[in-house]
Amino acid sequence: MPKHLLFVALAGHGHVNPTLPLVQELVRRGHRVDYATSAEHSQAVISAGARWVELNPMGAMGAPPREFGPADIAVVLRRMFAAMRTAYPVLREHCLTESPDAICYDAMNWLARVLAEQLNIPAVRCIPNLASNEEYSLFSSFMEGHGDENPLTAALAADCAEFSSEFGVPLDSANLLEVTEKLNLVFIPREFQPAGDTFDERFHFIGPSVGNREHAESWSPPDPDTPVLYISLGTVFNDRPEFYRTCMEAFGEGPYQVAMTVGGVDLAELGEIPPTIDVRPYFPQPAVLRKAAAFISHAGMNSTMESLYYGVGLITVPQMPEQAANAGRVQELGLGVQLDAATVTAESLRAAVAGVVSDSAVRANLDRMRKVIGESGGAVRGADVIEGYLR
Repeated sequence: MPKHLLFVALAGHGHVNPTLPLVQELVRRGHRVDYATSAEHSQAVISAGARWVELNPMGAMGAPPREFGPADIAVVLRRMFAAMRTAYPVLREHCLTESPDAICYDAMNWLARVLAEQLNIPAVRCIPNLASNEEYSLFSSFMEGHGDENPLTAALAADCAEFSSEFGVPLDSANLLEVTEKLNLVFIPREFQPAGDTFDERFHFIGPSVGNREHAESWSPPDPDTPVLYISLGTVFNDRPEFYRTCMEAFGEGPYQVAMTVGGVDLAELGEIPPTIDVRPYFPQPAVLRKAAAFISHAGMNSTMESLYYGVGLITVPQMPEQAANAGRVQELGLGVQLDAATVTAESLRAAVAGVVSDSAVRANLDRMRKVIGESGGAVRGADVIEGYLR
């Protein structure tokens, strides 16, 4: 029997994109899917077959930070809290009017979890990053070396109290982000997850899927015989002209043809661009990765998984703590190498790329992980699990 599902992911390509193949599969099976997100992602969710529910809470988010100490992370979380507080009554009204059979929510979007509890609607937690349990905590790893008290919990305590007072909903800052649902879909393979064998039957590691993004846009290198190097710092923490200049110094004279995405950085800040390097605000990432010999990446989880999906070795230069956790796991599993954003040089980039491309052990590990990803089930398994849960 067809179901009515509401997906919620306020913002972030790394949070929305992993869910779109699952949405596409559910719609293909005859289910109705509504998707509540910001206008930036409206066309993507509509293309996946969902009905877009407009949320416009993200203006208060501000520019991403340049530093990532506990105080900086606390500021980001408070901005996210304010955005979700704005979205809460919109989502509540939608649920009361449309009566979805389940809410499938991004793990960072606690407001959907609270709403599902309040309205007694089955919830599915969608985790696009490393998952957490009693043995491994992604967020606790950010706080190592800062004592026993979590400064993030303290920073959000007053916001939670105000929210509870305004909406009559109990909200505890100590467990906003790591509450395990009866069903948790993790968009990575279990083998990539630290302490993966300690996660119980509530967690389903379905791995990544690319869905219709795989063929939505095409790209071909100018020279079919010269290996391709792809460079991207993602869509958020990418205002790094100094890093892009280092990349041009490293690879301006070959031996690769380089596709480098720089987001909104003014090209004038980069100086003279060598003819071997194609610099654009945006590249269709799946199309480039299909052709790439290596990927210099920020190690956002979506980019990491897409790289491994295509069997492309990673040279990671993480820009924030979550990315550093992903990068560490890539290196630990022998799928690439990690460099320090603060000390990276043209020489270290050249050496790292050459090493990853030529190392037979890295190649074997990439082939093995690509097979694991293929066997994780992706969107098809995710849809099966949701249907079973709601049956």
